[in-house]
Amino acid sequence: MSRTALQAVAFDELSPAQLDAWHKLRAINPMLDSPYFHPGFAAAVHAAGNPVHVYVGNGPTGEVESLFPVHRDGGVLRPVGWPGADFQGPILAPGTAYPVGALLGGGVRALEFDHLLELAGDFQPWITGSRPSPYLDTTGGLDGYLSRASKSGKDNMGQARRRAAKAEREIGPVRFVADSLDEGDLAKVVELKRAQYAATGAKDYFAEPGRRQLLTDLLRTRGTEFAGILSTLYAGDTLLAAHFGIRSGGVLHWWFPVYDPAHAGLAPGWMLLRELTMAAPEMGFTRIDLGRGDDEYKRRAKTGETPVCQGMVTRSSARRALRAARESLVTAAKDSPLGPQLRRVVRKLRTIKR
Repeated sequence: MSRTALQAVAFDELSPAQLDAWHKLRAINPMLDSPYFHPGFAAAVHAAGNPVHVYVGNGPTGEVESLFPVHRDGGVLRPVGWPGADFQGPILAPGTAYPVGALLGGGVRALEFDHLLELAGDFQPWITGSRPSPYLDTTGGLDGYLSRASKSGKDNMGQARRRAAKAEREIGPVRFVADSLDEGDLAKVVELKRAQYAATGAKDYFAEPGRRQLLTDLLRTRGTEFAGILSTLYAGDTLLAAHFGIRSGGVLHWWFPVYDPAHAGLAPGWMLLRELTMAAPEMGFTRIDLGRGDDEYKRRAKTGETPVCQGMVTRSSARRALRAARESLVTAAKDSPLGPQLRRVVRKLRTIKR
């Protein structure tokens, strides 16, 4: 792989042979089963107005050995879907090296990542930290999950069943739709998520209209190989909880979960997660990736976890120091009552270009 040449190609200019190689490389590497690594995700992001370039690595005889979809912002590269991609990294065969340094040059000064899978050891010198990304093994549906879950996970699933019965008594018949195509409900997901961002002081992911369009486009993408999945839980006419995610094959990624704060006492998020776990066999997935995060429900619900890494590939010591300072502030914000103020400082740091 040391002789591999990297060529940056706009996503919509990839050849059929390069797209075919993408599918083949992903199929032989089980670490790439997340929908974030499917070319359909890159295609949707690109079509929604956030240009995607793919660094194609060709071997000595011209065969495609790797593909790395990224965005370019000035002299900085970031993985496709940034800042909303919960898994990142190049598409390559297991055990294949990656010429990380070859990404720099031609005006590119850095590659920044925050959810990188450890697909190739070549990234190790550039990794500044690693955090767990929890998941649920849903093989066998709810019964299968309960056989693997922690005591806390089992208890919360049991409580979710009782709270669903309470919601039915007090609000109205409980109705779960595993795979809804209702764009009105998708708009409610975005509305509730934006309200949550505002209440917590987090940066509003949906402030950019293109990201709202991305979710709509993904919802209209059908199939089991790659699709957007909207799941809703109603009690009577009240939307208790909903989730929009993406799926590929046997993996569903838990991306934008929301609930009605007026009914927080019912823990509707757990009710929704229980319904999805029960529906897993019929829907054809055996894992729900919850994404990196310190949320208590993720710690309680998980049956396992995958490490994801953050860091920056750069020759600039100043840029690396700035990123290290930013990560320290993010960590402090999670543990401090001054979290909202610290998050505003972090957002200012993110705007600094070097």
